[in-house]
Amino acid sequence: MLSTSLKSVLHHARYFPLWTALTVLRWRTFELRSRGLGTTLGTIVRWFPPARRRFDREVKRVFPDMKRGDRTRLGQNMGRHMGRTLFEIYHDAEFQTQHHKFSVSGPGLAALKEANAAGKGAIIVSGHFGQWEAVRAAVKMNGMESGAVYRPHKNRHYERRIFAGIEAGGKPILATGRVGTKALVRHVRGGGIISILLDEKYAEGVRIPFLGHDALTSLSAAQLALKYDLPMIPAYGIRIDDGNAFQVEFEAPIPHTDAITMTRAFNDSLSARILANPDQWYWMLRRWEGASSPA
Repeated sequence: MLSTSLKSVLHHARYFPLWTALTVLRWRTFELRSRGLGTTLGTIVRWFPPARRRFDREVKRVFPDMKRGDRTRLGQNMGRHMGRTLFEIYHDAEFQTQHHKFSVSGPGLAALKEANAAGKGAIIVSGHFGQWEAVRAAVKMNGMESGAVYRPHKNRHYERRIFAGIEAGGKPILATGRVGTKALVRHVRGGGIISILLDEKYAEGVRIPFLGHDALTSLSAAQLALKYDLPMIPAYGIRIDDGNAFQVEFEAPIPHTDAITMTRAFNDSLSARILANPDQWYWMLRRWEGASSPA
């Protein structure tokens, strides 16, 4: 077991590169700072061997015939997008006010408004794709507010900044786990909206196909939707115009059937988005770990 002091030193050391990048860029415009962090992460994914190997392993699973040069470009572009996403989350209060960047469409928005007007809760489901905080920005632009479920970061410096950023996008912010689940139930039963990212590995989950391979997937969103008769609405913030703007699309609510069928419908929805824009999904999640082996 690491001592508390050693853990503290490691947390500082791991956070220092990001702190440096954010500090060096702090006097530039929002867009230039966003691009700067994007360029940094894109370079890391391309040239830092552990990151490149991890990325290649996951991409080869889905695109086994992709040439090495194409994988390299895909990884660098993914890194650029994720760097910009991270910057925007860290500065979410400012990001949420940039209404000129958001174009909102899709039948799910009307369903969300209808539920909200009736005092009924709703569940928005998305993934680590595009800029997922753009979805909550669009919700706020339409006179509503969505809380979010998040997984706390082990590094206290990352955790402090990420939590503050996510909280600026809408409340409540609920950590995964038993306490957070109880608060989540109270929130949606009371008519609240919650946004959940369903593309992380869930050890107690069910094997459901995702991008053609079984992945351990949580059924919690579908189970809540069924138990409390809530709309479960897939929504995505897709980067357009060289990453400077966002097309936020609210798909039609997933029909209520059973938890596995509904969750599979979401996995299919997100898979289609990723296949259309593979550089906008965060391939480093180890999504299939423990569920299946690479082809």
